[in-house]
Amino acid sequence: MSAPENDYAFGKDLTRRLRGFQGPPRRGLAKWQARQIFLLAVALTGLFYLLVSTQNRFFQPDVLQITLVIGALGTWRFGWWFTHAVRAEIYRRVKWPGMRARANCVWQAGWRPRRLHIQMTTYFEEPAITKRVIGSILGQIRRERIPTTLYIGTGSAYDELIIRSFVETHAQDISDDLAELVFIRQNQPGKRMAIGLILRAINRNGVHPDDLVIFMDGDALYGQDVLEKTLSMFGADPELQALTTDEEVICYGPKWIANWLDMRFAQRRLAMQSHAMSDKVLTLTGRMSVFRAQHMLSERFIRTIEADHLDHWLWGRFRFLSGDDKSTWYHMLTRGSKMTYVPDATVFTIEVIKENGLERMIQNFRRWSGNMLRNGSRAIALGPRRVKPFIWWCIVDQRIAMWTMMVSPTLAILAAFVDPLYLWSALIWVVFSRIVLCLFLFRYSRTVDLSWPFILYFNQVINASVKIFMIFHLSKQKWSNRGNQSAGGGGGLVARAQNWTAKAQLIIAVASFVTGLAIYIGLLPTPVWL
Repeated sequence: MSAPENDYAFGKDLTRRLRGFQGPPRRGLAKWQARQIFLLAVALTGLFYLLVSTQNRFFQPDVLQITLVIGALGTWRFGWWFTHAVRAEIYRRVKWPGMRARANCVWQAGWRPRRLHIQMTTYFEEPAITKRVIGSILGQIRRERIPTTLYIGTGSAYDELIIRSFVETHAQDISDDLAELVFIRQNQPGKRMAIGLILRAINRNGVHPDDLVIFMDGDALYGQDVLEKTLSMFGADPELQALTTDEEVICYGPKWIANWLDMRFAQRRLAMQSHAMSDKVLTLTGRMSVFRAQHMLSERFIRTIEADHLDHWLWGRFRFLSGDDKSTWYHMLTRGSKMTYVPDATVFTIEVIKENGLERMIQNFRRWSGNMLRNGSRAIALGPRRVKPFIWWCIVDQRIAMWTMMVSPTLAILAAFVDPLYLWSALIWVVFSRIVLCLFLFRYSRTVDLSWPFILYFNQVINASVKIFMIFHLSKQKWSNRGNQSAGGGGGLVARAQNWTAKAQLIIAVASFVTGLAIYIGLLPTPVWL
């Protein structure tokens, strides 16, 4: 569905969609409709019929070695998925209830932060979204009565006029002592510089180390009681330094993109709860994260956001364009800080997709994967003791998984040259295995969507392919959300040499990968020098 054409229609549609998220999410079979149960039963019956009626090609002598590799990798990947699922359940059922109970106790006893600082960046956002976001913030300030300064980083007067007009109309009952609005007009391009300017303004305003600071985006809409549910965690746990929240998505764009984003957020919930068992997370999401203000007093923290960079043997020193949430996360890792995830505090991400859906999907993967790869190597270098063993291995696994994910489809295609029916058997297995994985994911979604098994596999293959490309092109960055920024695309002689070297590396790596698998299955002869 495309976005409504005017502010009134947009706001009305947002209200309708948000109403669908009210109340606790349904659990178990309550999520399922009779039609979905019927379709799942038909799909499983059909797969079972194909398995028993189609000759099993997996254990034919000429392709047995292929099956052994695919089976070993499948066992590893499924085992890793199952490990996350078990850890997430332990967090949700055992660890989290105690954390929430302690936070509720300190909040009900009257604990509040001395002052709350909210830093938000916005850039030519849809007016209806901006008004709803500011309204959600003001509503919770009005309710909680926490002295708050709202710093808004903008790139022009466009967003400022919308916000100022809304506040003047809808916040007349909020005193200046309770809430203060500060605009920070950035004088250098990029979201990172906007955040840096805001943090310096927070410092000039006399921030106290025990204050709390919220990092959020201009399209992040607070759900119910977000301030109470997040801020109370810091009152209950003096060691906690940062946290991030649950997210839901409201998408204006192609239906399949909306389904893909819903699936991504379900994956995020499962993974975040698993990671939080180690008192760490893999990202302090830019949509909504909360920090102790003592970190804002650190020039190193501010410079990490403003000018984070990587020194690379091929690309030299290059600055990061996006990924400020990964930079703050890395800084917290270097300090050994305790971090957590709050599953019952929901922030709604409003996505308006006007361009081609597939192009937007690949752009997002390039941005997410690039941010992960650029920060992953230095996080790994911190070692398992600083990062925590499980989280450290999660980061290592991200770099391994992009190659292991491509082994099975590549082997299945190569095996078709040996036994054409092998590809059919592999396809049956792919559909069945993704249905099983999605049965886990449905536990972390509000609704059941039977397109997810197909979207999940498509997501995995595209994501792995983009990561393989990005690992050789770390300096290439593009961010269409903030003025269509890009980096790493210079046209000079040095830039052309760097790009050709990166392409050569990519071609050699992919060719070696495919050739090695072809030799393993006997499709190509083993070189005499091996």
